[in-house]
Amino acid sequence: MMHPALRRLFFVTAAAVICAQSLLADGRNWMKEIPDDAPLSSLAIPGTHDTGALYEDFPGTSTCQNLTLEKQLDAGVRFLDIRCRRVGDSFAIHHGMVFQRMSFDDVLEIVSKFLDENPSETVVMSINEEYAAKDPARSFEETFEEYLKRDPARWYLDEELPTLGAVRGRIVLFRRFAAERTKGIDASRWPDNSTFTEGLIQVQDEFDVKSNDEKWRAVSAMFDEMKQGDRGVLRLNYVSGRQEGMLGIPNIPKVSNDLNARLVDWLERNRQPLSGIVVMDFVTPRMCELVIAQNAQR
Repeated sequence: MMHPALRRLFFVTAAAVICAQSLLADGRNWMKEIPDDAPLSSLAIPGTHDTGALYEDFPGTSTCQNLTLEKQLDAGVRFLDIRCRRVGDSFAIHHGMVFQRMSFDDVLEIVSKFLDENPSETVVMSINEEYAAKDPARSFEETFEEYLKRDPARWYLDEELPTLGAVRGRIVLFRRFAAERTKGIDASRWPDNSTFTEGLIQVQDEFDVKSNDEKWRAVSAMFDEMKQGDRGVLRLNYVSGRQEGMLGIPNIPKVSNDLNARLVDWLERNRQPLSGIVVMDFVTPRMCELVIAQNAQR
């Protein structure tokens, strides 16, 4: 007969394995295994930097992702970095001056469809103004509010960090723009190219990379913070960046090709709970799987 202590260890281990298998079984609904009362800030969440940036005019300068928005969501991405340019009375998705062949209407349609089909999930959506407005009909905030009016129940607009149960099936606004009326998680005070703490967020976004070793040290330092668990702070660790190439032209793959390999290796070797969002360029299903797996270690 198995000793009671060994029996308990067996069942705990088996439960952890089952949980891990469930989390990894389908990137479309990995959040369904996580309790409703879990703070959103306590989860390990895959995210994408410049989510809609699939196109560029010159190689290496604008494209940040290979997967479409639909495929990112299916892979498990739950933090979206949406860059909006005001064009008339609507938003177009841009990376700098480069139009990404998508409107904000397209983004909302895709995300809403995904959440309707996967009501256990939530999406944290960072929204920021990108590039110079073209013939704007109103302010950025006013334009955004018109989008909100179409489906207000879809959005979580409170300033406080929610539990997962409070936002299943909804979009959590992570607001990178200044606002008087709309709320959401306030990330409007965002110093460029830095690691900082501001209000309820702690961020490593040192994107102007002088050396990949230096950037990885910044990523690793934030992982150390993310291991400490939830302290009522939402942590974001940007693995993304760019190096200056010939003639001062930015080169994105020069960073991502190296840093993504280091990230995969680190996640494979460090199986422990992480609390926060890992924001990546050129995300793959494997990278998402490894981030999501950190939740199974709790």
